[in-house]
Amino acid sequence: MAIRFFEEETPFKLSKRNTHKKWIGEIAKSEGKQISELVFIFCSDEYLHEINLSYLNHDTYTDIITFDHTEKENTLEGEIYISIERVIENATIVGETFERELLRVMSHGVLHLSGYKDKTDQEANLMRKKEEEAIKLFEGVQ
Repeated sequence: MAIRFFEEETPFKLSKRNTHKKWIGEIAKSEGKQISELVFIFCSDEYLHEINLSYLNHDTYTDIITFDHTEKENTLEGEIYISIERVIENATIVGETFERELLRVMSHGVLHLSGYKDKTDQEANLMRKKEEEAIKLFEGVQ
């Protein structure tokens, strides 16, 4: 199992790397998946906006983009790009702490790789439920 974290163009540094790695492994396990390789890239709005334009042809800012590179069934392999600026802003908008919102967004990427979608209201509601379950898992691995 390989989980790596990179901070690009942002002063943000993930402080509990080992705890986060264990937690991400627990999310995968709860979904019946094994992690082959996951790479989390924490970046600026502009960095993620450029990726959104270049690879998805979307001229919008977003908090997360997930690229699925999974080749084998029941494994997770991919890249998860997270805009720290969006996470900070979203946390403020919804009245949440930065740390909890970051957990939500990180779990969101893992859940996408696990097969969950969020395009319809029904899919989005299930995704939110799974994110809450994942956040509770984090509390258990600290």
